[in-house]
Amino acid sequence: MALSLGEGGGGSRLRRQLESGGFAAGEYVKQLSQQSDGDRDLQEHRQRIQALSEETAQSLKRNVYQNYRQFIETAREISYLESEMYQLSHILTEQKGIMEAVTQALLLQADRDDPALSARRAAAADPFLPLSAKDAAANEEGRQRTLTTLLEKVEGCRDLLPESPGKYLVYNGDLVEYDADHMAQIQRVHAFLMNDCLLVATALPNRRGAYRYDALYPLDGLAVVNVKDNPPMKDMFKLLMFPESRIFQAENAKIKKEWLEVLEETKRNRALSEKRRLEQEALPRPAPTPPESTNPFDEDEDEEEEDEPSAEEEVVDLSLEWIQELPEDLDVCIAQRDFEGAVDLLDKLNEYLADKPVSQPVKELRAKVDERVRQLTDVLVFELSPDRSLRGGPRATRRAVSQLIRLGQSTKACELFLKNRAAAVQTAIRQLRIEGATLLYIHKLCHVFFTSLLETAREFETDFAGNNGCYSAFVVWARSSMRMFVDAFSKQVFDSKESLSTAAECVKVAKEHCKQLSEIGLDLTFIIHALLVKDIKGALQSYKDIIIEATKHRNSEEMWRKMNLMTPEALGKLREEMRSCGVGNFDQYTGDDCWVNLSYTVVAFTKQTMAFLEEALKLYFPELHMVLLESLVEIILVAVQHVDYSLRCEQDPEKKAFIRQNASFLYETVLPVVEKRFEEGVGKPAKQLQDLRNASRLMRVNPESTTSVV
Repeated sequence: MALSLGEGGGGSRLRRQLESGGFAAGEYVKQLSQQSDGDRDLQEHRQRIQALSEETAQSLKRNVYQNYRQFIETAREISYLESEMYQLSHILTEQKGIMEAVTQALLLQADRDDPALSARRAAAADPFLPLSAKDAAANEEGRQRTLTTLLEKVEGCRDLLPESPGKYLVYNGDLVEYDADHMAQIQRVHAFLMNDCLLVATALPNRRGAYRYDALYPLDGLAVVNVKDNPPMKDMFKLLMFPESRIFQAENAKIKKEWLEVLEETKRNRALSEKRRLEQEALPRPAPTPPESTNPFDEDEDEEEEDEPSAEEEVVDLSLEWIQELPEDLDVCIAQRDFEGAVDLLDKLNEYLADKPVSQPVKELRAKVDERVRQLTDVLVFELSPDRSLRGGPRATRRAVSQLIRLGQSTKACELFLKNRAAAVQTAIRQLRIEGATLLYIHKLCHVFFTSLLETAREFETDFAGNNGCYSAFVVWARSSMRMFVDAFSKQVFDSKESLSTAAECVKVAKEHCKQLSEIGLDLTFIIHALLVKDIKGALQSYKDIIIEATKHRNSEEMWRKMNLMTPEALGKLREEMRSCGVGNFDQYTGDDCWVNLSYTVVAFTKQTMAFLEEALKLYFPELHMVLLESLVEIILVAVQHVDYSLRCEQDPEKKAFIRQNASFLYETVLPVVEKRFEEGVGKPAKQLQDLRNASRLMRVNPESTTSVV
């Protein structure tokens, strides 16, 4: 492009003009139209602008590539910072709760020491507090009555919220729910916060003040997150309940603040009450005093019992801080995808409770933890599902597999791992482009499949090293994967009617790749043989039929004449071909100049039969022995029958002598070469071929006989 930005001065001037702050496109085009001499100037200017655009795009692309790693690192740092801020907020909330709990405990202790001070503090309470709140603090019966009245307005929650003496309503109000992904308004809801759970209900149309049950969330598994205002989205907060989350919008900032404070305080009070209950249950209860007996013999029994040491039931201390916070810590780890941290906490708990008696508090703690274990298992199962991204190879599954094994789910981990890898292998095979050359496609197919199989086997050995029972599942999976590979292989090689030489090369490539698995002690060659035997048999029989048909066609046109190759080059080429077929004494059948003392039919039959044998031996394995042998016998019989018939029917002595010479070449040269090559390729002699060659002696002893040797 001679007029592009290669003209440094013009290009730089145009760039400065377009980059100037006061550039006006309309004025520029108008001025350019007035100054141009014609269409050619405009075309050249257009080329300059287009070249500048391409150069700018390339420069921008280079900058993006250069800063791409910085973009990724920055995004990762932002993600880490967000996680740390959330953890910091959680820690501050806990510290605030601890300080308030300490303050309340000190006030309760002061009230016990000085009842008069407690009365003065109650009298000095805030007079502006709502009356309902004072009644709720003073009268639990009134709070339960209020709860019952409100819940009567919610359809479908009566059976879900059985009346219990400790349950009461803390706070309630209208909210608007938004979609967490697209921030689109979903519906208006009414939330009821009880002292142990949160009820969400949707408004019923055409019924003022009536609601329908939507969801119920225990406070133990509920996390509250403040959502930063981003106009027009403001006054929002998020509720996290694994595995889902919901976003709600309050009417204004004040109500949002009240919701956040009341939710945190209620969760904190719930945790404190649960802690006190566990401490009360953990305290040893005094044994009841038995009634005084008037039986004089009881005194002796009592003395004997006093001699025996009383076996006191061991008390399990569940008041430790990390045990109290274990369910919430597990929820946080699952939400943050810290699977290792969650399993570490479970291992720590199991180790602590290993030698402890199973009391009622321990059972309740186990029930809470088991629910988190089910949630964690579901997340890990989803990580290994084929619906997830299959990129990254087998190592991408190691994290989820190792944690499932630590949870005692090795069988499920093995099953999901193998399903994931099967989907990955199938996807890789489907993404292969079918090239025009079959052999090129087979090379790519074998490389993709056997490399994936080898990587999967190595990763399986790493992940399940201590689980010997899973290896049988891997062998079954490898067999099914091999069947999928053979389906794709056969469809491309055998269904498309490729030549026998191409099929032989493709099978050879597959066998060579399969031998790579022996590096890890896995031999699947016998599976390939078992799956391919049907297709290879069909290919051998099909090619045999082609040779027989071609031989019969040549026999029908046989004139029993010597071959004249016309040029020494052609004769030399034929010598090389016969030598490659194993016929070493071919020179004795050549005559003067370029003549060959053999029929064209016999020479063509020899080359075609030896080529068939060479290609078939590439495909050979023991299951194909009889198929190959029978095919060879059938092909040879066609030529033998034709020579025998010609000897009996020909009357011309000169032609008869020529036919006898061809028969001698066929029986004494070709058949021994076929027999020898078959024995070298297979490893054992073929009795059928020996019998066929020995049967020719009858013809040589009595050539005038009218009896067929076949």
